[in-house]
Amino acid sequence: MIHALALILACQLAGEILARLVALPVPGPVLGMALLFVLMLGLPRVAALIQPTGEAILRHLSLLFVPAGVGVVGHLHLLSSHGAGLALALIGSTVLALIAGAGAFVLVARLSGSVAKTEHPDA
Repeated sequence: MIHALALILACQLAGEILARLVALPVPGPVLGMALLFVLMLGLPRVAALIQPTGEAILRHLSLLFVPAGVGVVGHLHLLSSHGAGLALALIGSTVLALIAGAGAFVLVARLSGSVAKTEHPDA
């Protein structure tokens, strides 16, 4: 487990270094995750090493939300002054994400031939 955690953190560090070195607008941890993904695709042994540790982290993922909750409580004054805008942004982005996901699903289903196009009798 220590080796897997070290590899995960090393990929995150490499992503941080790359993001700062090249001044990319992508967060370093995202680049590190992409690097880890490529490593796991290319080397099945790495995937086998990471899998038990990743599953253990996912089982306890809810613990990672505690700091976010504390941050929200710590900045309630900002939430009260910008609450309506935040709520609108959250609802709007959720609706847009659902529409984009449904649209992508329909497009892929049509392109793959999984769903036949229906014709209306009056067309």
